[in-house]
Amino acid sequence: MDTKPVDAERRRRVLIVDDEANQRSAVARMVERWGFTAETAADGQEALDKLPLFSPHAIITDVMMPGMNGMELLRRLNEIAGAPPVIVLTAFGSMDAALTTVHEHGAFWFVEKPLRPRAFRVLLDRAVAHHRLTEDKERLERQLSSRGVLGKLIGSSAAMQEVFFLLRQAAPTNANILITGESGTGKEIVARLIHELSPRSAGPFVAMNCAALPESLIESELFGHEKGSFTGAITARQGCFELSDTGTLLLDEIGDMPLALQAKLLRVLEDGKVRRLGASREIQLDVRMLAATNRDLRQMVAEGKFREDLFYRLSVITVVLPPLRDRSEDIPALAEAILAELNQKHHTRIASLAPAVSQALGRYRWPGNVRELRNMLERAVVLAGEGEIRLEHLPQSLTGAAAEPARRTLGPIPSVTLHVGATLEQAARELTELTLAYTKNNRTRAAEILGINQKTLYNKLKEYGEEPVE
Repeated sequence: MDTKPVDAERRRRVLIVDDEANQRSAVARMVERWGFTAETAADGQEALDKLPLFSPHAIITDVMMPGMNGMELLRRLNEIAGAPPVIVLTAFGSMDAALTTVHEHGAFWFVEKPLRPRAFRVLLDRAVAHHRLTEDKERLERQLSSRGVLGKLIGSSAAMQEVFFLLRQAAPTNANILITGESGTGKEIVARLIHELSPRSAGPFVAMNCAALPESLIESELFGHEKGSFTGAITARQGCFELSDTGTLLLDEIGDMPLALQAKLLRVLEDGKVRRLGASREIQLDVRMLAATNRDLRQMVAEGKFREDLFYRLSVITVVLPPLRDRSEDIPALAEAILAELNQKHHTRIASLAPAVSQALGRYRWPGNVRELRNMLERAVVLAGEGEIRLEHLPQSLTGAAAEPARRTLGPIPSVTLHVGATLEQAARELTELTLAYTKNNRTRAAEILGINQKTLYNKLKEYGEEPVE
């Protein structure tokens, strides 16, 4: 038996919970021989009291105990973010009880008494290793988020750091979360990240867009239906709630859900039971609810368009995603990450953005937020192919914004006086020459102001047959 000394800082800690003093002492002596540090508790409440002080890597608990029993202890631990894995001991074991304990109550595993030391040690080693991997993952995520990265979210701005803090705190719990923000800010990405950071990450993630379905089909899509429950229901079908059992359900555009269906959704959130259309019985489910919207639900509640009780049920935690225009300092890092992804997708070799492009991206107002930034960069990547992205690879909506500072920094803007009878060619030539004179013959800035690329400006000057006077 391995009794090699272990560094105290790395020694694995186990909390043993049993109302029988002889039993918990025997288990403690056994795990200490394996190199663990053991602490004991006589019931669930004592275990909870010792949890923050001892910080165990695993908990071993009996089921039948006076006071707080093992099942209640499991339930309480499930509400604590980062709680250690729990191995449940009992003298009254069965396969059904084991599956219930692990699946419904969140235990790491289930072991019958009397213990078989070799098998139990393997199980305990795995439980501790699982907890340490989880701790390492959370530590890495904290380090990355402090540098502006959390999952697929990027942002070192104060607004995004606040979002990261909320996600790290709320994701490991079972709390319902409402995600709000303008279109294109990444609400579904946040929802998927919450799922990945939660204990439900091994379960399904299901997203349903309430605005994408006609009102007559939303209820069937959400709750499912039985064969023959309505015209066209030729087979029974599971709804989104059933499909997301043990996992996470995202209801996107929740503000578009009809009022009549909101009442049924509230009932499901309250008791966790779903009844398919046409069914005679209810199904008990374990689903975490996330909702997302770009609408002001509080205003909709005031106008009677959204149920107040449902709003409070959905918004236990509210995550507000800032628009891109309010975190322009995040754009360089966002652009870098998007370019790397697009290079892989399109087999291109874009190395960087030209300085003028970076300035233009920072000045633009981004009505479509991160989604618009990605679409704009994808267009530029396809047009450029390799090297750097330049202003001519960007759409007019953005290059026009780039020209604004040039107009502001070169002094008073001269005007053009045109007379009736002047042709379009004459007007274009006069405007081009005046713009070049205004920019002191800086063709790059003149092209930006005129909203054309430098090649087009060069061709126009060649067509005019003369260089404008400075």
